[in-house]
Amino acid sequence: MTKIAVTGAAGKMGRTLIQTISETEGLEIAAAIEQPGLSVIGADAGELAGVGNLNIPITDQLASVVEEFDVLIDFTIATATVENMETCGRYGRKMIIGTTGLSEDEKNRLAELASNIAVVFASNFSVGVNATFRLLEVAARIFGDTVDIEIIETHHRHKVDAPSGTALTMGEIVANSLGRDFKDIAVYGRKGNTGERKRETIGFHSLRTGDVVGEHTVVFAGTGERVEITHRAHSRVNFAEGAVRAASWIMGQEKGLFDMQDVLGLKARPESLS
Repeated sequence: MTKIAVTGAAGKMGRTLIQTISETEGLEIAAAIEQPGLSVIGADAGELAGVGNLNIPITDQLASVVEEFDVLIDFTIATATVENMETCGRYGRKMIIGTTGLSEDEKNRLAELASNIAVVFASNFSVGVNATFRLLEVAARIFGDTVDIEIIETHHRHKVDAPSGTALTMGEIVANSLGRDFKDIAVYGRKGNTGERKRETIGFHSLRTGDVVGEHTVVFAGTGERVEITHRAHSRVNFAEGAVRAASWIMGQEKGLFDMQDVLGLKARPESLS
């Protein structure tokens, strides 16, 4: 039985993860963590998630429960994740990280820690989104330099970073497929007299509104036609199911930094979908 800890346990994603883990054979909730000062500290994680009493009180100290679990699932915020990954690195615990907004230095530190522990770090754990990543790779190769490329993403009003990590990953995939340096060609919004659009750029546009779980559209627009590849998330369950799938998979890995393409086996046959 693989023992899982969930941080951000009182949030919408945390509660969804606890529900999904409790319904998954071979996995069990072993610990639940939240930020200090919340009224839910000490409450039962199962009761809060609506799955009944699990006898797992929510704690505000990851280190106090680090001996209780095999894998930590972290879908929180960058500042919390940075602390959590240091703790997991110190105690040799595996991690599933869905947090976005990590800086380049923080990503580099995570790669260092992954030389001793196994980590799955992905901007999006949805199986559908990861299938979309492969479709974008193929589409970019087909169109080459004949189209303009724009990425539009929409999320709920509480999301704190923009563009989304998923949108950035989409841009990186397209840029790599076209042999472009992503950092040099990404354009974030437009205002004023911007001049004529440069073909090699990839534009990003972020909407924050209501309770939208997540929508991403990549537009390939040429002369006389355009192709739009869209993924829409209707609930957080698909992200939780992907994270749980990753948690099962990572138990077979001793150390290393992986993503959902590794979990789904897509990297093993890169030409099969081309």
